[in-house]
Amino acid sequence: MKEYNPHDIEPRWQKAWEEADLYKVADDSDRPKKYVLEMFPYPSGDIHMGHARNYTIGDVTARYATMRGFDVLHPMGWDAFGLPAENAAIKRNSHPAVWTYQNIDTQKASFKRMGFSYDWDRMVVACDPEYYRWGQWIFEQFWKRGLVERRNSPVNWCPSCATVLANEQVIEGKCWRCDSEVEKRDLTQWYLKITDYAQELLDDLDQLDGWPERVKQQQANWIGRSEGAEVKFLLCDADGNIPAQPADEDYITVFTTRADTLFGCSFFVLAPEYKGLHEMVCGSEYEKPVMDLVEASKKITAVERAQGNREKHGCFTGRYVVNPINGEKVPVWVADYVVADYGTGAVMAVPCGDQRDFEFARKYDLPIIPIILTQDDPLYPQLKDEKNRVVTKVDWDEAMAAEGILVQSGEYTGMVGGKHSEGESAVVAKLEEMGMGGRKVEFRLRDWLISRQRYWGNPIPAIHCPECGVVPVPEEDLPVLLPEDIDLAAGETLATHEEFAKCTCPKCGGPARRETDTMDTFTCSSWYYMRYTDAHNSEAPFDPAKANAWLPVDQYIGGIEHAILHLLYSRFFTKVLRDCGMLNFDEPFKNLLCQGMVLDSNGDVMSKSKGNVVSPEVMIDSYGADAVRAYILFMAPPDKELLWNEDGLAGLYKFLNRAWRIVNDLVGCADENTYFQEAGTQQQIEAAAAKLKRERHRVVGKVAADFERNNFNTAISAIMELCNAATDYLRITPADARDAALTAEVAEVLVLLMAPITPHWAQELWVTVLGKDGFLHKQPWPEFDPEQAKAGEVELAVQVNGKVKARITVAADAAQDDIAAEALEAASKATEGKSVVKTIVIPGRLVNIVVK
Repeated sequence: MKEYNPHDIEPRWQKAWEEADLYKVADDSDRPKKYVLEMFPYPSGDIHMGHARNYTIGDVTARYATMRGFDVLHPMGWDAFGLPAENAAIKRNSHPAVWTYQNIDTQKASFKRMGFSYDWDRMVVACDPEYYRWGQWIFEQFWKRGLVERRNSPVNWCPSCATVLANEQVIEGKCWRCDSEVEKRDLTQWYLKITDYAQELLDDLDQLDGWPERVKQQQANWIGRSEGAEVKFLLCDADGNIPAQPADEDYITVFTTRADTLFGCSFFVLAPEYKGLHEMVCGSEYEKPVMDLVEASKKITAVERAQGNREKHGCFTGRYVVNPINGEKVPVWVADYVVADYGTGAVMAVPCGDQRDFEFARKYDLPIIPIILTQDDPLYPQLKDEKNRVVTKVDWDEAMAAEGILVQSGEYTGMVGGKHSEGESAVVAKLEEMGMGGRKVEFRLRDWLISRQRYWGNPIPAIHCPECGVVPVPEEDLPVLLPEDIDLAAGETLATHEEFAKCTCPKCGGPARRETDTMDTFTCSSWYYMRYTDAHNSEAPFDPAKANAWLPVDQYIGGIEHAILHLLYSRFFTKVLRDCGMLNFDEPFKNLLCQGMVLDSNGDVMSKSKGNVVSPEVMIDSYGADAVRAYILFMAPPDKELLWNEDGLAGLYKFLNRAWRIVNDLVGCADENTYFQEAGTQQQIEAAAAKLKRERHRVVGKVAADFERNNFNTAISAIMELCNAATDYLRITPADARDAALTAEVAEVLVLLMAPITPHWAQELWVTVLGKDGFLHKQPWPEFDPEQAKAGEVELAVQVNGKVKARITVAADAAQDDIAAEALEAASKATEGKSVVKTIVIPGRLVNIVVK
């Protein structure tokens, strides 16, 4: 028998598969289509075990689907723009393209060494002009539809990366890429108006039955739909007088979900970034403290400020606004716990009902007017019938944010208060009648800031003309190419690269300048899965007919860290391109699998920065790619964390050797006495054969069901059980007494079941041991008979008051009354002299006899 040697087998079959173009898929096949996709990687160097896990899961899914009769699109590419390449180039005094393509070559070689079944003819690289040309074209389609806007606003600035970040790229106040503290700056930037699709993005989460609930919940929370009302407060003049004939600009609008608490508004708060704040401040005594606060707030991230768990700071502006519901003046403050990018940047502060307002009022000794109470509150009897405010200070420890009864609220006193309550509806109706407010839906989601002040990205195709303003680059002039002769090490940027920046206006022909910001790299990853369907199209980003034939992606695989970045942006792009008439579906990914992290032996997440990464290449050198693949799949469910343990990998390698010998022994190719020990009786041999036949059918059905549910670890366990049944049969059955048809069938089934998991191992056995022709990747999945998978007999434990006293063997389809009778007879000694209260039969497991 030839020994299992992955270092001989794997390179040989990889070469054969590549030469045969085995994984190339056609568009015109009659077979049903399936699109299996893993999130494409960033080419940052050698792949790590997290990559290996992600792409192994995808490869098994693709191979299994192919064997089930599908034409499977399983492509690969690289998300190749971005800051790491630029920083690496500066460090090495090189060019980002050199570093990027070297890493692509390295990673591609590793993917091939892992035996991944990619259609390399469809490879996409985001920094290739033939790809980013169409990214620019798509940007211009957004522009035509009014979904592009350039405006000045406070933005997130990472001082380390020297670029702005979208809100979604600020994680707990830090840059998602480098973990530096993020600052706020006022800059003019480019935005994609994702907020135009906020409601649809929220509603269509209900379509995503194949997505993890936690991902959908994260997106729903990020979109953050709130139903409430807009309320208009009139700004008094610098002397505190109410304007006799106010203009529109004299009103400040707030958004609130609790209009019923307006009678409790004791002060008014503006965000430090509020537009026009400086002009609003009244008097020099207020100006410096306010401006100092504005500067200090820039050093605190919007996330930290909005969370409300840090000390709050504020200043009085010297101005007042008029509460529209009761005509009272309330002071206007500026405070760092209010952020400009939710609502209007202005807040009606109700300290009795909002904890942040409560803490601020306590610190600055501002009134806390109780206007909503529960009926068991000691204050309730005192205030429930009062029309005038008699209490403006309370000895509370925290705000009362729950629903309750309105008090000190004029004509609304006694009504139930709360979101969507009787009191809230009545107050909003009054505001509408007065022309001072009305119903409003607000979203937490902000427009997507895509400007990046770096070189290595997709240039924004816009031209700034002093006569014509900002105009798009004509489509026939796309792509706007990045200059290759840039000296990043010397600090040169697109803005200082005159040959790139200087251009002619396409409208008037006058001198103009190119836009020198590049796009957020997430714009590249928001549509790459569409390009895979038509990767060589030079006339369009893709042929809609091809995209609609393959898409949506049937199974998408990647990390949950992209829940509110890539996944949300891709949904947005899909909807816009659908509205452009290029797609006929609403959502890009039918099913989403978020694989768990790979942890080192200490339980820490593997990362290059921690220096605890295990290289798949090193493990392949020791055990072969198939053992690494099998270990990754076996040691944990794919959506759970995987604790790396090389002993476990060694164990899987031993199993592959054992299964190799079993297949050889089943078809008579093994060494004499490989598994045979001593001949059993004819009855024992027949029983072992019956069990082996039963397991052959049961395990095929079990593995198929597990693959459909992505339960690869239990699928491998089931295959191990089939190996055990085969071993039991081989140990007691002499070679000349074996059922040759049965053993040949089981050997073939074992190889076919392992084919998606360990393709090289299986292919070698298929050809050299089983003597079959062709590539195993194209073979059909084995059939199984559910009837033959059923056990003829089952062994049941017999318990008396919960303790096992006997065991019985009964027919698998025996009636419960017959099982109970046999169990009572088997346990008669244990029940002797006692009264049987009841007999509980749990089919296939046990019988419990309750006695007293």
